[in-house]
Amino acid sequence: MPILQIEDLTKVYEGKVTHRALNQLSFEVEKGEFLAVMGPSGSGKTTLLNLISTIDKPTSGEIIINGILPSKLNKQELALFRRRQLGFVFQDFNLLSMLTVEENIVLPLTLDEKPIALMEERIANLAEKLGLNDFLHKKPNEISGGQAQRTAIARALIHEPTVILADEPTGNLDSNNSREVLELLSAINKERLATIIMVTHDPIAASFCDRVLFIKDGEFFNEIYRDERRQTFFQRILNVLSLLGGGNVGDLSSIRLP
Repeated sequence: MPILQIEDLTKVYEGKVTHRALNQLSFEVEKGEFLAVMGPSGSGKTTLLNLISTIDKPTSGEIIINGILPSKLNKQELALFRRRQLGFVFQDFNLLSMLTVEENIVLPLTLDEKPIALMEERIANLAEKLGLNDFLHKKPNEISGGQAQRTAIARALIHEPTVILADEPTGNLDSNNSREVLELLSAINKERLATIIMVTHDPIAASFCDRVLFIKDGEFFNEIYRDERRQTFFQRILNVLSLLGGGNVGDLSSIRLP
């Protein structure tokens, strides 16, 4: 059974002008899959992520995560569900400035009142794997962007969530740090069979994934699966983006992947 099922998902924002952000979108995500969601600005990517993350509610349609329907949960159950089942990685890191890196990472476990021994065991494991040991006791303003995003990834992983949602996780990073973060997400995906759904506008970032889902005007447009060579996958992503009208695709078509 898929870990995530999206069935006829529609989101309409009422206002002076009614805006249909998503229109009867359906797809599934298997356990351990690394999925990229791409589309032009205003295509509904962020709305989709907000709905999966239960921050927003669909107008119609259903989201099923790990066999659970978040729409059927009350406010308290929903908060608990979000904290235990979902991990979040944001473009702007969303770290709490008054806490150290270590305190930021264990925050989900602290909120869940988990034992200190468990926190120490998991932080030791993650700090080793993600290369965090040198700055665990620093504050977010004392570390680089790449280090901040690695901290955010550790926080997203510490409670071993069912699904990790990443919103433009490399949007504020230079190319070296971007590559490091993407390789990290890719390794986590393979080693832990972690399910990752990443919204991105960057075809290089998308080429690290198993599958790319393209949406346009809130509807399914296309999807492609990774093949043996990342360069050919990258090229196929560019081809679909050019059909979508994906901005400066022409500038990228001659890029050789590092």
